[in-house]
Amino acid sequence: MSPTPGRTYLDHAATTAIRPAALEAFTAGALSIGNQSSLHSAGRGAKLRVETARDALAATLGADPSEVIFTSGGTESDNLAVKGLYWARRDAARQAGRPACHRIVLTGIEHSAVLDAAEWLQAHEGAQLDVVPVGPDGTVDLQAWRDTLAREPEAIAVATLMWANNEIGTIQPIAEAAALAAEHGVPFHTDAVQAFGAVPVDFTGSGATTLAITGHKIGAPVGIGALLVRRDATLTPVQHGGGQERDIRSGTIPVALIEAFAAAATEAHANLPAERERVGALRDRLIAGVRERFPDARLTGAEDLDPATGERLPAGSRRLPGNAHFIFPGCEGDSILFGLDMAGVEASTGSACSAGVPRPSHVLLALGTDEELARSVQRFSLGHTSTAEDVEKVLDVLPGVHAAALRAGMAGHDSGIRTANSHR
Repeated sequence: MSPTPGRTYLDHAATTAIRPAALEAFTAGALSIGNQSSLHSAGRGAKLRVETARDALAATLGADPSEVIFTSGGTESDNLAVKGLYWARRDAARQAGRPACHRIVLTGIEHSAVLDAAEWLQAHEGAQLDVVPVGPDGTVDLQAWRDTLAREPEAIAVATLMWANNEIGTIQPIAEAAALAAEHGVPFHTDAVQAFGAVPVDFTGSGATTLAITGHKIGAPVGIGALLVRRDATLTPVQHGGGQERDIRSGTIPVALIEAFAAAATEAHANLPAERERVGALRDRLIAGVRERFPDARLTGAEDLDPATGERLPAGSRRLPGNAHFIFPGCEGDSILFGLDMAGVEASTGSACSAGVPRPSHVLLALGTDEELARSVQRFSLGHTSTAEDVEKVLDVLPGVHAAALRAGMAGHDSGIRTANSHR
Protein backbone atom coordinates (compact mmCIF):
# COMPACT_ATOMS: atom_id res chain seq x y z
CA MET A 1 0.00 0.00 0.00
CA SER A 2 1.04 3.60 -0.50
CA PRO A 3 2.49 5.41 2.54
CA THR A 4 -0.37 7.95 2.19
CA PRO A 5 -3.90 6.53 1.89
CA GLY A 6 -5.50 7.41 -1.42
CA ARG A 7 -2.17 8.33 -3.01
CA THR A 8 0.18 6.34 -5.22
CA TYR A 9 3.76 6.95 -4.13
CA LEU A 10 6.43 6.22 -6.74
CA ASP A 11 9.28 8.37 -5.45
CA HIS A 12 11.08 5.84 -3.26
CA ALA A 13 14.46 6.94 -4.66
CA ALA A 14 13.91 10.24 -2.84
CA THR A 15 12.82 8.61 0.42
CA THR A 16 10.76 5.62 1.44
CA ALA A 17 8.30 4.76 4.18
CA ILE A 18 9.72 3.87 7.57
CA ARG A 19 9.59 0.13 8.27
CA PRO A 20 7.58 -0.96 11.32
CA ALA A 21 10.64 -2.77 12.68
CA ALA A 22 12.68 0.42 12.42
CA LEU A 23 9.96 2.51 14.04
CA GLU A 24 9.70 0.02 16.90
CA ALA A 25 13.47 0.06 17.39
CA PHE A 26 13.58 3.85 17.33
CA THR A 27 10.71 4.24 19.78
CA ALA A 28 12.27 1.81 22.24
CA GLY A 29 15.67 3.47 21.86
CA ALA A 30 14.30 6.98 22.26
CA LEU A 31 12.75 6.01 25.59
CA SER A 32 16.12 4.94 26.95
CA ILE A 33 18.60 7.41 28.38
CA GLY A 34 22.38 7.45 28.24
CA ASN A 35 25.22 9.00 26.28
CA GLN A 36 27.33 6.17 24.96
CA SER A 37 30.49 8.10 25.85
CA SER A 38 29.53 8.21 29.54
CA LEU A 39 31.09 5.70 31.93
CA HIS A 40 28.11 5.07 34.21
CA SER A 41 25.61 2.25 33.75
CA ALA A 42 23.29 4.18 31.43
CA GLY A 43 26.24 5.20 29.25
CA ARG A 44 27.59 1.66 29.10
CA GLY A 45 24.13 0.39 28.20
CA ALA A 46 23.85 2.92 25.36
CA LYS A 47 27.29 1.93 24.08
CA LEU A 48 26.33 -1.75 24.08
CA ARG A 49 23.21 -0.98 22.06
CA VAL A 50 25.23 1.05 19.55
CA GLU A 51 27.84 -1.68 19.13
CA THR A 52 25.15 -4.34 18.75
CA ALA A 53 23.56 -2.25 16.00
CA ARG A 54 26.97 -1.64 14.40
CA ASP A 55 27.56 -5.40 14.29
CA ALA A 56 24.16 -5.96 12.68
CA LEU A 57 24.65 -3.25 10.07
CA ALA A 58 28.15 -4.48 9.20
CA ALA A 59 26.78 -8.00 8.68
CA THR A 60 24.44 -6.72 5.94
CA LEU A 61 27.34 -5.06 4.12
CA GLY A 62 30.11 -7.65 4.21
CA ALA A 63 32.13 -5.35 6.46
CA ASP A 64 33.94 -5.53 9.76
CA PRO A 65 32.07 -3.58 12.47
CA SER A 66 35.13 -1.38 13.02
CA GLU A 67 34.75 -0.15 9.43
CA VAL A 68 31.29 1.36 10.09
CA ILE A 69 31.42 5.10 10.87
CA PHE A 70 27.99 6.51 11.71
CA THR A 71 27.07 9.87 10.15
CA SER A 72 23.95 11.98 9.67
CA GLY A 73 23.30 10.57 6.18
CA GLY A 74 24.57 10.13 2.65
CA THR A 75 25.54 13.75 2.04
CA GLU A 76 27.77 13.89 5.09
CA SER A 77 29.25 10.49 4.26
CA ASP A 78 30.12 11.56 0.71
CA ASN A 79 31.64 14.84 1.90
CA LEU A 80 33.66 13.07 4.57
CA ALA A 81 34.98 10.55 2.06
CA VAL A 82 35.81 12.89 -0.82
CA LYS A 83 37.26 15.72 1.28
CA GLY A 84 38.81 13.46 3.90
CA LEU A 85 40.62 11.26 1.38
CA TYR A 86 41.67 14.27 -0.70
CA TRP A 87 43.18 16.15 2.24
CA ALA A 88 44.89 13.08 3.67
CA ARG A 89 46.54 12.16 0.37
CA ARG A 90 47.48 15.75 -0.44
CA ASP A 91 49.05 16.32 2.98
CA ALA A 92 50.91 13.01 2.93
CA ALA A 93 52.47 13.94 -0.41
CA ARG A 94 53.50 17.35 0.90
CA GLN A 95 55.06 15.91 4.04
CA ALA A 96 57.00 13.35 2.00
CA GLY A 97 58.25 16.02 -0.41
CA ARG A 98 56.48 14.38 -3.35
CA PRO A 99 54.87 16.24 -6.27
CA ALA A 100 51.41 17.69 -5.73
CA CYS A 101 48.61 15.16 -5.18
CA HIS A 102 45.58 17.16 -6.29
CA ARG A 103 43.59 15.23 -8.89
CA ILE A 104 40.08 13.83 -8.38
CA VAL A 105 38.85 11.23 -10.86
CA LEU A 106 35.07 11.04 -11.25
CA THR A 107 32.24 10.93 -13.78
CA GLY A 108 29.73 13.63 -14.68
CA ILE A 109 26.78 11.60 -13.34
CA GLU A 110 27.74 11.52 -9.66
CA HIS A 111 25.28 12.65 -7.00
CA SER A 112 25.55 16.32 -6.10
CA ALA A 113 26.90 15.37 -2.66
CA VAL A 114 30.00 14.10 -4.47
CA LEU A 115 30.07 16.58 -7.36
CA ASP A 116 29.61 19.65 -5.20
CA ALA A 117 32.21 18.45 -2.70
CA ALA A 118 34.68 17.92 -5.55
CA GLU A 119 33.87 21.29 -7.09
CA TRP A 120 34.34 22.96 -3.69
CA LEU A 121 37.79 21.38 -3.46
CA GLN A 122 38.48 22.63 -6.97
CA ALA A 123 37.44 26.19 -6.08
CA HIS A 124 39.05 26.39 -2.63
CA GLU A 125 41.78 23.77 -2.41
CA GLY A 126 43.27 23.67 -5.91
CA ALA A 127 41.86 20.29 -6.90
CA GLN A 128 41.88 19.25 -10.54
CA LEU A 129 38.79 17.34 -11.65
CA ASP A 130 39.32 14.65 -14.26
CA VAL A 131 35.86 13.74 -15.59
CA VAL A 132 35.69 10.27 -17.13
CA PRO A 133 32.97 9.85 -19.79
CA VAL A 134 30.03 7.48 -19.55
CA GLY A 135 28.23 5.67 -22.33
CA PRO A 136 24.70 6.45 -23.58
CA ASP A 137 23.21 4.22 -20.88
CA GLY A 138 25.26 5.87 -18.14
CA THR A 139 27.80 3.09 -17.68
CA VAL A 140 31.34 4.34 -17.08
CA ASP A 141 33.80 3.91 -19.93
CA LEU A 142 36.20 1.51 -18.22
CA GLN A 143 38.94 2.02 -20.79
CA ALA A 144 38.80 5.78 -20.23
CA TRP A 145 38.73 5.12 -16.47
CA ARG A 146 41.81 2.92 -16.83
CA ASP A 147 43.65 5.47 -18.97
CA THR A 148 42.86 8.35 -16.59
CA LEU A 149 44.13 6.42 -13.58
CA ALA A 150 47.30 5.38 -15.41
CA ARG A 151 48.20 9.00 -16.15
CA GLU A 152 50.30 10.32 -13.25
CA PRO A 153 48.57 8.20 -10.60
CA GLU A 154 50.79 9.66 -7.89
CA ALA A 155 48.96 12.97 -8.46
CA ILE A 156 45.49 11.41 -7.90
CA ALA A 157 44.11 11.98 -4.41
CA VAL A 158 40.87 10.04 -4.85
CA ALA A 159 38.75 8.34 -7.51
CA THR A 160 34.98 8.12 -7.02
CA LEU A 161 32.17 6.32 -8.85
CA MET A 162 28.62 5.89 -7.58
CA TRP A 163 27.40 2.31 -7.26
CA ALA A 164 23.99 3.02 -8.82
CA ASN A 165 22.66 6.27 -10.23
CA ASN A 166 19.80 7.91 -8.37
CA GLU A 167 18.15 9.27 -11.53
CA ILE A 168 18.55 6.73 -14.33
CA GLY A 169 19.19 3.64 -12.21
CA THR A 170 22.33 2.42 -13.98
CA ILE A 171 24.50 0.12 -11.87
CA GLN A 172 28.25 0.55 -12.33
CA PRO A 173 31.02 -2.10 -12.50
CA ILE A 174 32.27 -1.10 -9.06
CA ALA A 175 34.62 -4.02 -8.42
CA GLU A 176 36.38 -3.47 -11.76
CA ALA A 177 36.69 0.29 -11.22
CA ALA A 178 38.00 -0.21 -7.68
CA ALA A 179 40.52 -2.80 -8.84
CA LEU A 180 41.89 -0.40 -11.46
CA ALA A 181 42.27 2.28 -8.81
CA ALA A 182 44.00 -0.17 -6.48
CA GLU A 183 46.52 -1.08 -9.21
CA HIS A 184 47.80 2.49 -8.98
CA GLY A 185 47.44 2.87 -5.21
CA VAL A 186 44.57 5.36 -5.57
CA PRO A 187 41.87 5.47 -2.84
CA PHE A 188 38.43 4.66 -4.25
CA HIS A 189 35.10 5.95 -2.92
CA THR A 190 31.64 4.80 -3.96
CA ASP A 191 28.27 6.34 -3.14
CA ALA A 192 26.06 3.28 -2.54
CA VAL A 193 23.08 5.21 -1.18
CA GLN A 194 20.71 3.97 -3.91
CA ALA A 195 22.20 0.50 -4.18
CA PHE A 196 22.09 -0.48 -0.50
CA GLY A 197 18.89 -2.38 0.24
CA ALA A 198 18.06 -2.72 -3.46
CA VAL A 199 20.91 -4.93 -4.73
CA PRO A 200 23.66 -6.87 -2.92
CA VAL A 201 26.37 -4.58 -1.56
CA ASP A 202 29.56 -6.22 -0.28
CA PHE A 203 32.06 -3.68 1.03
CA THR A 204 35.01 -6.05 1.29
CA GLY A 205 34.27 -7.70 -2.03
CA SER A 206 33.90 -4.37 -3.80
CA GLY A 207 37.49 -3.33 -3.10
CA ALA A 208 36.35 0.19 -2.19
CA THR A 209 38.27 2.31 0.29
CA THR A 210 35.12 4.08 1.48
CA LEU A 211 31.41 3.54 0.83
CA ALA A 212 28.46 5.81 1.68
CA ILE A 213 24.96 4.69 2.71
CA THR A 214 21.95 6.30 4.37
CA GLY A 215 18.98 5.11 6.38
CA HIS A 216 15.95 6.83 4.89
CA LYS A 217 16.32 5.09 1.52
CA ILE A 218 15.80 1.68 3.14
CA GLY A 219 13.05 2.41 5.67
CA ALA A 220 14.90 3.99 8.59
CA PRO A 221 14.24 7.56 9.80
CA VAL A 222 15.89 10.54 8.14
CA GLY A 223 19.05 11.73 9.88
CA ILE A 224 21.21 8.61 10.11
CA GLY A 225 23.71 7.13 7.68
CA ALA A 226 27.16 5.62 7.63
CA LEU A 227 30.49 5.77 5.87
CA LEU A 228 32.30 2.48 5.62
CA VAL A 229 36.03 3.09 5.89
CA ARG A 230 38.59 0.38 5.28
CA ARG A 231 40.77 -0.16 8.34
CA ASP A 232 43.98 0.78 6.51
CA ALA A 233 42.50 4.01 5.08
CA THR A 234 43.47 7.48 6.28
CA LEU A 235 40.93 10.31 6.26
CA THR A 236 41.24 13.86 7.50
CA PRO A 237 38.14 14.72 9.59
CA VAL A 238 35.75 17.29 8.16
CA GLN A 239 34.45 18.31 11.58
CA HIS A 240 36.21 18.24 14.92
CA GLY A 241 35.17 17.50 18.47
CA GLY A 242 35.09 14.38 20.58
CA GLY A 243 36.24 12.00 17.85
CA GLN A 244 33.52 9.53 18.80
CA GLU A 245 33.70 7.53 15.56
CA ARG A 246 37.30 6.29 15.18
CA ASP A 247 38.54 9.89 15.39
CA ILE A 248 37.15 10.31 11.88
CA ARG A 249 33.74 11.71 12.78
CA SER A 250 32.79 13.68 15.89
CA GLY A 251 29.40 14.20 17.46
CA THR A 252 27.15 12.68 20.10
CA ILE A 253 26.01 9.26 18.94
CA PRO A 254 22.24 9.14 18.11
CA VAL A 255 21.57 5.76 19.69
CA ALA A 256 17.89 5.41 18.77
CA LEU A 257 18.49 6.36 15.13
CA ILE A 258 21.34 3.87 14.88
CA GLU A 259 19.17 1.08 16.30
CA ALA A 260 16.43 1.94 13.79
CA PHE A 261 18.97 1.98 10.94
CA ALA A 262 20.24 -1.46 11.90
CA ALA A 263 16.70 -2.83 12.16
CA ALA A 264 15.78 -1.52 8.70
CA ALA A 265 19.02 -2.82 7.17
CA THR A 266 18.59 -6.25 8.74
CA GLU A 267 15.04 -6.58 7.40
CA ALA A 268 15.94 -5.27 3.94
CA HIS A 269 18.94 -7.61 3.74
CA ALA A 270 16.94 -10.67 4.83
CA ASN A 271 14.25 -10.01 2.21
CA LEU A 272 16.58 -8.81 -0.54
CA PRO A 273 16.46 -11.75 -3.00
CA ALA A 274 12.66 -11.98 -3.03
CA GLU A 275 12.12 -8.23 -2.89
CA ARG A 276 14.57 -7.60 -5.70
CA GLU A 277 12.58 -9.99 -7.89
CA ARG A 278 9.19 -8.64 -6.80
CA VAL A 279 10.05 -4.96 -7.30
CA GLY A 280 11.88 -5.76 -10.54
CA ALA A 281 8.74 -7.41 -11.92
CA LEU A 282 6.67 -4.34 -11.04
CA ARG A 283 9.25 -2.13 -12.72
CA ASP A 284 9.21 -4.27 -15.86
CA ARG A 285 5.40 -4.09 -16.01
CA LEU A 286 5.60 -0.29 -15.68
CA ILE A 287 8.24 0.01 -18.41
CA ALA A 288 6.30 -2.26 -20.76
CA GLY A 289 3.09 -0.35 -20.11
CA VAL A 290 4.67 3.02 -20.81
CA ARG A 291 6.25 1.72 -24.01
CA GLU A 292 2.90 0.30 -25.18
CA ARG A 293 1.08 3.56 -24.59
CA PHE A 294 3.80 6.00 -25.68
CA PRO A 295 5.93 4.68 -28.56
CA ASP A 296 7.99 7.89 -28.57
CA ALA A 297 8.91 7.61 -24.88
CA ARG A 298 12.57 6.76 -24.25
CA LEU A 299 13.79 4.72 -21.32
CA THR A 300 17.09 6.11 -20.07
CA GLY A 301 19.81 4.16 -18.31
CA ALA A 302 20.96 0.57 -18.64
CA GLU A 303 18.52 -2.32 -18.93
CA ASP A 304 18.79 -5.70 -17.27
CA LEU A 305 19.95 -7.30 -20.52
CA ASP A 306 23.20 -9.01 -21.41
CA PRO A 307 25.10 -6.47 -23.58
CA ALA A 308 26.51 -9.24 -25.75
CA THR A 309 23.46 -11.47 -26.27
CA GLY A 310 20.51 -9.28 -25.38
CA GLU A 311 19.23 -11.99 -23.04
CA ARG A 312 17.24 -11.00 -19.97
CA LEU A 313 19.26 -10.80 -16.76
CA PRO A 314 17.92 -10.96 -13.19
CA ALA A 315 16.44 -7.70 -11.91
CA GLY A 316 19.12 -5.45 -10.47
CA SER A 317 21.94 -6.80 -12.65
CA ARG A 318 22.52 -3.60 -14.59
CA ARG A 319 19.67 -1.35 -13.42
CA LEU A 320 18.13 -0.72 -10.02
CA PRO A 321 15.10 -3.01 -9.65
CA GLY A 322 12.78 -0.14 -8.77
CA ASN A 323 13.87 2.46 -11.31
CA ALA A 324 11.97 3.49 -14.46
CA HIS A 325 13.19 6.79 -15.91
CA PHE A 326 11.60 8.06 -19.12
CA ILE A 327 11.97 10.94 -21.54
CA PHE A 328 8.63 12.10 -22.95
CA PRO A 329 9.54 14.29 -25.98
CA GLY A 330 7.58 17.53 -26.26
CA CYS A 331 6.49 17.50 -22.61
CA GLU A 332 7.88 19.61 -19.81
CA GLY A 333 8.81 17.24 -17.01
CA ASP A 334 7.25 19.51 -14.40
CA SER A 335 3.96 19.51 -16.34
CA ILE A 336 3.82 15.73 -16.10
CA LEU A 337 4.85 15.79 -12.44
CA PHE A 338 2.14 18.25 -11.41
CA GLY A 339 -0.45 16.52 -13.60
CA LEU A 340 0.33 13.21 -11.97
CA ASP A 341 0.22 14.83 -8.54
CA MET A 342 -3.27 16.16 -9.22
CA ALA A 343 -4.27 12.64 -10.29
CA GLY A 344 -2.96 11.20 -7.02
CA VAL A 345 0.40 9.90 -8.24
CA GLU A 346 3.67 11.11 -6.74
CA ALA A 347 6.75 10.80 -9.00
CA SER A 348 9.78 12.97 -9.77
CA THR A 349 11.51 14.76 -12.60
CA GLY A 350 14.93 14.08 -11.06
CA SER A 351 16.03 17.57 -12.17
CA ALA A 352 16.53 20.82 -10.30
CA CYS A 353 14.42 23.93 -10.70
CA SER A 354 15.73 27.37 -9.84
CA ALA A 355 13.38 30.33 -9.42
CA GLY A 356 10.70 28.57 -11.47
CA VAL A 357 13.06 28.00 -14.41
CA PRO A 358 13.17 24.35 -15.53
CA ARG A 359 16.73 23.09 -15.77
CA PRO A 360 17.90 19.83 -17.28
CA SER A 361 19.51 17.09 -15.24
CA HIS A 362 23.32 17.09 -15.16
CA VAL A 363 23.11 13.29 -15.38
CA LEU A 364 21.27 13.38 -18.69
CA LEU A 365 23.55 16.08 -20.07
CA ALA A 366 26.54 13.89 -19.21
CA LEU A 367 24.92 11.13 -21.26
CA GLY A 368 24.89 13.49 -24.26
CA THR A 369 21.13 14.11 -24.10
CA ASP A 370 19.81 17.24 -25.80
CA GLU A 371 18.93 19.98 -23.29
CA GLU A 372 15.27 20.08 -24.24
CA LEU A 373 14.88 16.32 -24.01
CA ALA A 374 16.70 16.39 -20.69
CA ARG A 375 13.87 18.59 -19.37
CA SER A 376 11.19 16.17 -20.60
CA VAL A 377 11.75 13.47 -18.00
CA GLN A 378 9.87 11.58 -15.36
CA ARG A 379 11.32 9.15 -12.83
CA PHE A 380 9.13 6.47 -11.31
CA SER A 381 10.86 4.68 -8.46
CA LEU A 382 9.33 1.75 -6.61
CA GLY A 383 10.11 0.43 -3.15
CA HIS A 384 9.10 -1.90 -0.37
CA THR A 385 5.52 -0.57 -0.14
CA SER A 386 4.88 -0.61 -3.91
CA THR A 387 2.14 -2.83 -5.34
CA ALA A 388 0.79 -3.93 -8.69
CA GLU A 389 -2.14 -1.57 -8.08
CA ASP A 390 0.32 1.34 -7.88
CA VAL A 391 1.69 0.48 -11.31
CA GLU A 392 -1.76 0.14 -12.86
CA LYS A 393 -2.83 3.49 -11.38
CA VAL A 394 0.12 5.21 -13.08
CA LEU A 395 -0.63 3.55 -16.40
CA ASP A 396 -4.30 4.52 -16.12
CA VAL A 397 -3.77 8.23 -15.46
CA LEU A 398 -0.60 8.85 -17.48
CA PRO A 399 -2.23 9.11 -20.95
CA GLY A 400 -4.43 12.02 -19.89
CA VAL A 401 -1.60 13.73 -18.04
CA HIS A 402 0.71 13.24 -21.03
CA ALA A 403 -1.84 14.70 -23.46
CA ALA A 404 -2.24 17.80 -21.29
CA ALA A 405 1.53 18.20 -21.01
CA LEU A 406 1.90 17.96 -24.78
CA ARG A 407 -0.69 20.70 -25.24
CA ALA A 408 1.18 22.89 -22.75
CA GLY A 409 4.44 22.41 -24.66
CA MET A 410 7.92 23.33 -23.48
CA ALA A 411 8.60 26.36 -21.29
CA GLY A 412 11.28 28.91 -22.12
CA HIS A 413 14.53 28.34 -20.33
CA ASP A 414 17.65 30.07 -19.14
CA SER A 415 20.69 29.75 -21.40
CA GLY A 416 22.93 29.92 -18.35
CA ILE A 417 22.56 26.24 -17.53
CA ARG A 418 25.69 24.54 -16.26
CA THR A 419 27.01 22.20 -18.90
CA ALA A 420 27.77 18.51 -18.63
CA ASN A 421 31.44 19.40 -18.26
CA SER A 422 30.66 21.28 -15.06
CA HIS A 423 28.26 18.55 -13.92
CA ARG A 424 24.95 20.41 -14.05
